[in-house]
Amino acid sequence: MILTLLFASAMLLVSILLSPLSNRIGMPVLLLFLGVGLLAGQTEAGLLMSADVESTFLVGHLALAVILLDGGMRTRFETFRVGLKPALSLATFGVVITAGITGWAAHWILGLPLLPSLLVGTIISSTDAAAVFALLQSHGLRLNERVSATLEIESGSNDPMAIFLTIILLELITRTTPPGAGEALLLLVKQMGLGAVGGLAGGWILARILPHLQLQAAFYPLLVTAAGLSVFALVSLLDGSGFLAIYLMGILVGNKGLRKMDDILQVHDGLAWLAQLSLFLMLGLLLSPHEKMNYIPEGLALAAVLILVARPLAVGLSLWPFGFRWREQLFIAWVGLRGAVPIVLALFPLMADIEHAAVFPIIAFIIVTLSLLLQGATLARVARWLKLELPAEPAAVRRLNIEWSSPRNHRLMVFELDGEHWTPPRTLKGVRMPPDCVVSAVLRDGVMQPYAADLKLQSGDQLAVIGDEATERPLARLFSSVESIPALQERAFFGVFELNGSVQLQALAQNFGVEVDEALKADSLADYMAASLQAPPVVGDRVALGSIQLVVKALEEGRVSRVGLKF
Repeated sequence: MILTLLFASAMLLVSILLSPLSNRIGMPVLLLFLGVGLLAGQTEAGLLMSADVESTFLVGHLALAVILLDGGMRTRFETFRVGLKPALSLATFGVVITAGITGWAAHWILGLPLLPSLLVGTIISSTDAAAVFALLQSHGLRLNERVSATLEIESGSNDPMAIFLTIILLELITRTTPPGAGEALLLLVKQMGLGAVGGLAGGWILARILPHLQLQAAFYPLLVTAAGLSVFALVSLLDGSGFLAIYLMGILVGNKGLRKMDDILQVHDGLAWLAQLSLFLMLGLLLSPHEKMNYIPEGLALAAVLILVARPLAVGLSLWPFGFRWREQLFIAWVGLRGAVPIVLALFPLMADIEHAAVFPIIAFIIVTLSLLLQGATLARVARWLKLELPAEPAAVRRLNIEWSSPRNHRLMVFELDGEHWTPPRTLKGVRMPPDCVVSAVLRDGVMQPYAADLKLQSGDQLAVIGDEATERPLARLFSSVESIPALQERAFFGVFELNGSVQLQALAQNFGVEVDEALKADSLADYMAASLQAPPVVGDRVALGSIQLVVKALEEGRVSRVGLKF
């Protein structure tokens, strides 16, 4: 027992210490965890923790539940405006299309009967929330909201359809009397319905009682975890989709605006990483024997069909009604990352003990490895190549919530002054600060000093500011220039000129010599851009007007409020 604990903790320690290596060599950190599990499984010590199917199945479900809860709490309601409908289309029709195409390909490549081949396609049909959330976060990409919202909502909500199709195909393979269309439809409605009702009810109840509880600070994240897993288990016992339930519950709790949410998210970030790390280590141990790697050519061929044919077709057909540009569709197709979910689903046939069951986890493992290695490692480069990355938003270096009696969420924020605006040094006199914020201290060369109105601030100073959480963005833009971020220059992206969305097109014709149709001159920039775009506008959208380009720079309540102008 002690040796097993020592080996398990050593694996976690090695994986965490090696994680910075992933950024240097461009390898997704999840693949690194999987590799550590595989290598450990080849050693004699690996026999101490030889993972069996049932324990891996249990750990996989718990880990995915924790990851989806964390992902749900980080999903903002605002993203639903542009991402909900296309994401749901991808999470349902997209999964079916992907499963069908890869299933037919598996029939020819693997030489399996048709139903087991379709089961292979179903198992690898869903994108993985763990992989998508982790890679988008680790790369620090600020993507076009239409793309990022669609990817995040899709990856968190497509598991129920994949699980439903897996169960139906297993029933068709194992039962002497296969389920009919009515029974299959009832199962789908039950899975989705119970998952939605359970998640929304659990999230609503938890979001209502959390503000009224007086607990120790450390108990709030534990309470959210315990409540989420309780809803997940209860809905699963009722044959509903526990994954959908815990994801929806996370969305409701995360969007409640709770004062403890920053602390809860900080703890859950660690829990989600621990869940991913543990899951991938166990999957590595389960698949470690060398003789299981006999299907590498077939797995690579099927992965090529999935990545280059099935996923792009599913994305194109699913997103066609929603006005996505070809660049956005191509990127969403490329970021169809496979992670832990396909390997966990591949354990279903082993649990059911069907013929050819040993093939499923091997194929899933090969495809997941190639997906993380090929798609995950090139995610940032593809986003930049397709011009979907937005300039990074400046933010506070550190932030800490302050528990005052005021109902408003005040926080202590630390900003580092850039070299563009604060060279030479100058005071804050004449600078328009957001309301309801106070500069409390300055840290210069490691020495803290109280702030005074006549103190000249200089590049490199760190300012401690107390204010409402809504003041962080304007303060960050005031103290830390976006131009100092080398990833993408704001002026090069949005243009030098910035206009109000209410400006009429005739003003552009008069001041910039742009040719504008007489019937459109009275239209505002906001109306013109909204009419020109086939989808709800998001920051970064571009619309041509004669010899210039109009770029959406800011929105208010879904309407274009600020427009960049590029020649």
